[in-house]
Amino acid sequence: MNTHSDNFKVALAISTGMLVLLSGCNRTETPPPNMANPSTTSAAPATTMGVEVDDSVVTTKVKSALLGDADVKGLDIKVETRKGMVQLSGFVDNQLQIDRATAVTRGVEGVKSVESSMTLKNGKLTAGNQIDDGVITANVKSALLAEQNVKSFDIGVVTRKGEVQLSGYVNNQAQIDRAIEVTRSVSGVTGVVNEMSVKK
Repeated sequence: MNTHSDNFKVALAISTGMLVLLSGCNRTETPPPNMANPSTTSAAPATTMGVEVDDSVVTTKVKSALLGDADVKGLDIKVETRKGMVQLSGFVDNQLQIDRATAVTRGVEGVKSVESSMTLKNGKLTAGNQIDDGVITANVKSALLAEQNVKSFDIGVVTRKGEVQLSGYVNNQAQIDRAIEVTRSVSGVTGVVNEMSVKK
């Protein structure tokens, strides 16, 4: 029995198997077109795994930078990134905080542009408001998750005194309209601020 030859064959088989597996990783699947009505097919531009990873890294860096800045670290600012474009949303106290958050974000490596969707707070928030708003936010997120026509994982939800702000990037205007409609139907919601954008 030639042990050296057998070991070589095993190593060769493993190497060949790995090459086959790796070659499959680079393949991209294209879904079939809508044959019933081709004109209605409006898929969002594809995002590669590399871009998604880069965007999540940029989001993490922006969040860290905002937390590290004394003027904005205590604010509830949502950060969404799509192909290097960062969207900031949430409720802040004044315009200076909006300007500072935008400036800090622009200084982060990998950020190509900044879209400010932050909203100024109206009036003082009580402890009761905060609890109610937390419940409303949870209920809105649940309602959006249950809605098949809305890609809810891409939508940020922030509530202040019953007013809900929706932000993030979605595939089309129909998803924006449906997300707003679903949010309005949630008990306790007094208004909806739309800061969602269609993916480019």
